[in-house]
Amino acid sequence: MKNRNLIAALVMAALLALYLVLVVQHAVLLLGTGVLAGQLEGVALIVLPIVGAWALISELVFGARAQRLLRLMTERGELPVDELPHRPSGRPDRAAADAEFPRYQAEVEAAPADWTRWYRLALAYDASGDRRRARWATRKAIRLERTSRR
Repeated sequence: MKNRNLIAALVMAALLALYLVLVVQHAVLLLGTGVLAGQLEGVALIVLPIVGAWALISELVFGARAQRLLRLMTERGELPVDELPHRPSGRPDRAAADAEFPRYQAEVEAAPADWTRWYRLALAYDASGDRRRARWATRKAIRLERTSRR
């Protein structure tokens, strides 16, 4: 499953990179028209790929760092055991995940500087369907783990 997700992410990144290259080519053509409206559109089309490239790179870096934490926790045997019931889609049952969530929240409150507890909280958020907070907790875990290496 992990390899399939990695391949999907790389394919999407490659398609976005191709799209960005084509947009830049179109922008260069518009800049050379000599028409003010076309040149302004060309400038806008140059800025958008820069923003897109930044977003792509930041997401890939985030994914690689999160994968690294997952690998470290797997090697240490510190990942929580997934005993939740699952829906036919493979996602955990949200009610069961919500019932288990306070345990992970209490772990973080007991040791807020422990990146492993923040990562387990991120997994609990994800199981509960709260992707925004899962990403936030993962970012916190990444920051804490990086500072613990210094």
